[in-house]
Amino acid sequence: MPKDDKQRPRAVAVPAGRLHRLARMGGLAGQVAGSVAYQGLRSALSGDRRSLGDLVLTPANIERLTRELAQMRGAAMKIGQLISMEAGDVLPAEATVILSRLRDQAHFMPPAQLKQVLNAAWGSGWQRQFSRFDVRPVAAASIGQVHRARLRDGRDLAIKVQYPGVAASIDSDVANVGALLRRTRVLPPAFDIMPYLAAARAQLHEEVDYQREAAALSTYRDWLPKLACRDAFHVPAYHADWSTAQVLAMDYAVGHPIETLENAPPERRNKVMRDLFDLFFAELFHSGQMQSDPNFANFLYDAAQARVVLLDFGATRGIAPEVVQGYRGLLCAAFQGQDDTAIAAAAKLGFIDDTMAADHRARVEAMMRLTFQALRSAGVGARFDFADTTLSKHLQAEGMALFEDGLTPPPVEMDVLYVQRKLGGLALLATRLRAQVDLRASAAPYLG
Repeated sequence: MPKDDKQRPRAVAVPAGRLHRLARMGGLAGQVAGSVAYQGLRSALSGDRRSLGDLVLTPANIERLTRELAQMRGAAMKIGQLISMEAGDVLPAEATVILSRLRDQAHFMPPAQLKQVLNAAWGSGWQRQFSRFDVRPVAAASIGQVHRARLRDGRDLAIKVQYPGVAASIDSDVANVGALLRRTRVLPPAFDIMPYLAAARAQLHEEVDYQREAAALSTYRDWLPKLACRDAFHVPAYHADWSTAQVLAMDYAVGHPIETLENAPPERRNKVMRDLFDLFFAELFHSGQMQSDPNFANFLYDAAQARVVLLDFGATRGIAPEVVQGYRGLLCAAFQGQDDTAIAAAAKLGFIDDTMAADHRARVEAMMRLTFQALRSAGVGARFDFADTTLSKHLQAEGMALFEDGLTPPPVEMDVLYVQRKLGGLALLATRLRAQVDLRASAAPYLG
């Protein structure tokens, strides 16, 4: 479906001051509250007693939320992305559809604001060192935007420029977005947003440090050649002489959005997803370092080289050894048909605990058993069919029913949240590409 003019990425200045951003958030909350009051009055006069949730979750209100978060960028937009990816299975359909737009390209800085940022990073006169600098970005996201440029020495670069004010406003943005979502009641009453806000806050503080990302990129680029799937991937090289804490310079990488593989032959779609799952298990069990943001924009497909280009290492983090071991035990038991042992491993990872109501825990365990059985049903050497969404739709419906029944999931370690986000993102992509993947074969080298 084509985007209308209001949804298309365009030049919109990033509100940089904390007071300005707070005022924007407060104004948004007021708009939503006013809409709820007006719609509630109309419903009462017409005799239609609609619930508060129905009044809040109108397409117009969610559209307001999405549009404002996209314009603010930074932590505000990032939280919307994380909620849509990590909690999509338990959100109302309207919220999921509209929030998912935040995973698309964001608006970008006007040229004047971009020049101010680059002057602050590189000093005035930097343009003389370039034979080309594309003012229109090739990509724009929640933290920054990327420009293609060519230095006079011939280097073809991708220049990632951080939005002004993003780093300084993280804590206040996270608190304000959390308050906004609670006040507008967009989320189910039993949904505990605090772990997601904590994860977003921690990740954002790491992502805005481009020197940290540069180190992660270089480490990953050195590690990749050690893998059996090394030829299936490419990591651009880092250029320190044009990088700062707010600007990151890398090789410009050629490729198309990975979603364009939707129309590729089945063999290619299957191979790309098999390679990505191979890489996921290698990250988890081999290096213990995971690029934990599976946003589709972080992958390009280079058809000429038949490889995936890996971008954006700001969300790279180490995974605790006990979490790695927990996943190893869970997968070993699940593939061997030892469901009780697998559920015990899931409990150690924090997915279930004794604070849950007995009925809720039994239903969650039943969902786990269905998942384990589906993984085994593919058989040794066979493929899990992501195009068949019967299981995922059943799990989504059951998850929604549990939340409506008051389920309060136990808090899990942040490392587990990051692993689940990466795994869930790959599953979303595999479903989008209608891929079939032998998951057991991908995991087998690390399970012993």
